[in-house]
Amino acid sequence: MRVAVIGSGPAGLYTADELCRQHGDVLVDVIDRLPCPYGLLRYGVAPDHLKMKSLESALRRIMERPEVRFLGGIDLGSDLGAEDLPEHYDAVVYATGAGTDRRLGIPGEDLPGSFSAKDFVAWYCGHPDALVDKVTLNAHAAVVVGAGNVAIDVARILAKSAGELRETTDMPDHVLDALDASTIRDIHLVARRGPAQARFTTKELRELGELTDADVIVDPEQLELDGADRAIVESDRVVRRNMDVLAEWAGRRPRGRARRVHLHFRRSPVAVLGAERVTGVALRSNGSNGVPVAGRGSAEVLPAELLVRSVGYRGQPLPGVPFDEASGVIPHERGRVRRADSEMSGEYVVGWIKRGPTGVIGTNKSDAKETVATMLDDRESLPRACRREPDAVLDLLRSRDVPVVTWQGWEAIEAAEQALGSEGGRSRVKITDREALLALADAVSNGGSNGGH
Repeated sequence: MRVAVIGSGPAGLYTADELCRQHGDVLVDVIDRLPCPYGLLRYGVAPDHLKMKSLESALRRIMERPEVRFLGGIDLGSDLGAEDLPEHYDAVVYATGAGTDRRLGIPGEDLPGSFSAKDFVAWYCGHPDALVDKVTLNAHAAVVVGAGNVAIDVARILAKSAGELRETTDMPDHVLDALDASTIRDIHLVARRGPAQARFTTKELRELGELTDADVIVDPEQLELDGADRAIVESDRVVRRNMDVLAEWAGRRPRGRARRVHLHFRRSPVAVLGAERVTGVALRSNGSNGVPVAGRGSAEVLPAELLVRSVGYRGQPLPGVPFDEASGVIPHERGRVRRADSEMSGEYVVGWIKRGPTGVIGTNKSDAKETVATMLDDRESLPRACRREPDAVLDLLRSRDVPVVTWQGWEAIEAAEQALGSEGGRSRVKITDREALLALADAVSNGGSNGGH
């Protein structure tokens, strides 16, 4: 059985692993648009979350299975079409994640100085597509809109010193230089709902209070709860722990540190102010459920020159693949892609493009098990690939002048990043330029016959 997994993040790799465990005779090609594997783990998890980043070793073991082959630098749609896949694979699994951001839908949202969390995270994680030249931190204040862990990550990175990050992370030097030159002193974290409704995990929340050079400011009045909020606190241990953390911060006296992180609950942005760039954010007051309070308008303005919008991600359609615009996912039944003609297509889906941007990295394991179980139930009915030779897809890509990055090519990139890190006394420094990544991989990726292990 030959299977293509489109996407090399945790969802795709857990799927490849489950296939190898459950099927005795399978070959899996993990195909990714980027030259580097690991998806969200490499380019979405905060660089200072070292324990989470250490999951890379588990994903590496999956990629080093003899039944698994990495093919990077391949864009589905331009380099390889969905119509090409049935010729080479008995089944295809789409694991492309949620690649775009949700918008606030307010005036001024696109002013210079306003960024989506997706773009800002890509910048500090060293993504090859990051807006390198557009991100500057020559601001006095920043507003981060959102009540989830990504918003917390952004606020924490902005509040940390470049020295702390340089010692422990693989962040690119140009990002650390920008953080080192940052003039930001106040970081405002704005949540639409009340503190009992926020979606932070307690571990992420506590990390804000452990910053060595930033005070966390919480107004005790914002922690007052109505009846519905109290019911949530009583029934949810995570919320109770979060409220304990917030209450402790509210009782702290600021220590006069270089930066201040302000938490604002029950507030929504209604306009981004400024003519040529962001100068402030106008807020309205909400109830704990995020609904505007009747009779109260946008009387509150936070002066700021940087805005990061962290209000959620959504999937993007793939050329030739069904897509539900309303929910931002590929329509499916237990992981089996649903097409209008209802015929068995051999297409499956996993991860955020299957269920939406919910759960943590570990959630993808159970998700992958469900999709693989469905595929194996279908295996006798799957349409068989016309071309069974493993090299046939490589021949096709080479005929189209597509520079394929194999696992050996990735190892060459990894070695170069480790060498770059050792020059500055660090374990590793990410290389961000796509052409440089491809050049490093090219010498070894296109020298072998099959690109496997």
